[in-house]
Amino acid sequence: MKLITGYENRKARFEMLPLLDIMFLILVFFIYSIFSMSVHKGLKVDLPVADGALTIGELNTVTITAENLLYLNKEEMTMDQIATASIANWTLSKVPVLIKADKAASLGTGIELLGKLKAGGVERVAFQVEN
Repeated sequence: MKLITGYENRKARFEMLPLLDIMFLILVFFIYSIFSMSVHKGLKVDLPVADGALTIGELNTVTITAENLLYLNKEEMTMDQIATASIANWTLSKVPVLIKADKAASLGTGIELLGKLKAGGVERVAFQVEN
């Protein structure tokens, strides 16, 4: 039996580069999928600029518009209703409160709400800002 020349000593090989390319594409796909699944409970407002910490997890999002209207998770409420609901959520499951206030909103509205939440025992309240 005659062997074809040049192929006598070749062994089977498993190419890793195409496999690595596919793995990186799958990784990118899952990263983009995770970003698209994030839930935003607030309304769009013009945030002030400051260095702030990133909060992850379940939140009660309080939005204060430029007209000083108050919303809790996109539902318009009075300040007392928001304080009562946020205090109840804090006592039951320690859900923190995130206050998103427009630049043009009155500072007094945010401070008054912060005072009511702190008086009710809510220990984790933060203001959302842009970096």
